Amino acid sequence: MGDSSGQPGIHTYKSLAEEGPFGSLEPPKRPTGSLVMHSMAMFGREFCYAVEAAYVTPVLLSVGLPRSLYSMVWLLSPVLGFLLQPVVGLASDHCRARWGRRRPYILTLGIMMLLGMAMYLNGDAIVSALIADPRKKLIWAISVTMIGVVLFDFAADFIDGPIKAYLFDVCTHRDKERGLHYHALFTGLGGALGYLLGAIDWAHLELGRLLGTEFQVMFFFSSSVLTLCFIIHLFSIPEAPLRDVAKDIPPQQAPQDLALSSDRTYEYGSIEKVKNGYVHPELALQGEKNKTPAEQIVYHGDPYSAHNSTEFLIYQRGVEVGCWGLCINSVFSSLYSYFQKALVPYIGLKGLYFMGYLLFGLGTGVIGLFPNVYSSLVMCTLFGVMSSTLYTVPFNLLTAYHREQQEEQRQQARCGGPDGSVRGQGVDCAALTCMVQLAQILVGGGLGLLVNMAGSVIVVVITASAVSLIGCCFVALFVRYMD
Repeated sequence: MGDSSGQPGIHTYKSLAEEGPFGSLEPPKRPTGSLVMHSMAMFGREFCYAVEAAYVTPVLLSVGLPRSLYSMVWLLSPVLGFLLQPVVGLASDHCRARWGRRRPYILTLGIMMLLGMAMYLNGDAIVSALIADPRKKLIWAISVTMIGVVLFDFAADFIDGPIKAYLFDVCTHRDKERGLHYHALFTGLGGALGYLLGAIDWAHLELGRLLGTEFQVMFFFSSSVLTLCFIIHLFSIPEAPLRDVAKDIPPQQAPQDLALSSDRTYEYGSIEKVKNGYVHPELALQGEKNKTPAEQIVYHGDPYSAHNSTEFLIYQRGVEVGCWGLCINSVFSSLYSYFQKALVPYIGLKGLYFMGYLLFGLGTGVIGLFPNVYSSLVMCTLFGVMSSTLYTVPFNLLTAYHREQQEEQRQQARCGGPDGSVRGQGVDCAALTCMVQLAQILVGGGLGLLVNMAGSVIVVVITASAVSLIGCCFVALFVRYMD
């Protein structure tokens, strides 16, 4: 495979009337409404992520999941993603479905997300209705809930790549930048709404009594939002099927702007991965130790106490306040994403990248040194800056790298040099996602050891602060920025 210079032996693919993975015609300018509709997938995904972050630990506790299995639940999804993402990315680059290259994968992963939510939010109720034997009921409830959590995380982690590739396939370079900002904006709004609903005590409201439990209430909201958002997304911008156009490109035609397949906004940016790297591994490994007042950083609650105990009620209160904090995070992430374009001419991408890591490092450091409710809620605003940064800056850098690569390929074609191949968008998308998931694996597998060694979960935020400050040095010294 090579460029679209029309030389013998060149085998080029592109999407009809759209930008293909290996160079093609410039797509038309997209109206703002289409970009907003396209961004609704990020709204729905982050809404469901927020619901999972708020409710998955209470759900796992309610079904009686053994404490020794918590780490496995949180590590399975990133491990599977790390191994399978390159395969999926490569497959989507060459998908010849009549509906387009990316949308078949988006639809499939969206259905998997919906199925996963149904299993982990309703699994206990379904098993209870079908199985009477207490022992079998316990085993099946744990199994169904675990599979649901892993399935949801797996699909939600995967789906961001095809969504971003879909955006860059069908948009001009300027529309790509606009689309990225809309993605970041609606990601924050979706997370804010999800955490806001998670902070409400539905058990004492009429809707909670009508649907049975607060888990069923949240499944009703999350499934409705996800379905509506993905329907809007899939019909937002036409995506033509991929076809072989090796014989259709005139010899003099040079490749146009290469579409960047940027992958995952760091799951961290989806604040849900705060859950994976912070709350859940900590809770899972705390169960291996004796219960002490230091089991939670701020409220000192205990999720393993009896459900009518003061410690458990305090833990629930901490979860509700945590939802408010994550809601603040999401709101400021949305606001900051809107103002990023105004900051770029003054501090550039390097300044944005550095500032994101610096503010996150300072914020986590303050929480570690002063662990109280008010400092935690205030610092959540800084975390929103980091979230928005990771949703936009790496993607813009990858766009620049791809454009440089295509320009070099164009120059080689003009000079009659050897044809150079260009990677497909899905492959680069997968590479970025794999690194994020590798980080999740290291976090999920290593933080428990640190907690056990330090005897306090405060070491988690202190470690996050130190690593973030190291990241400041890395993005300042080792990342290549382009004018």
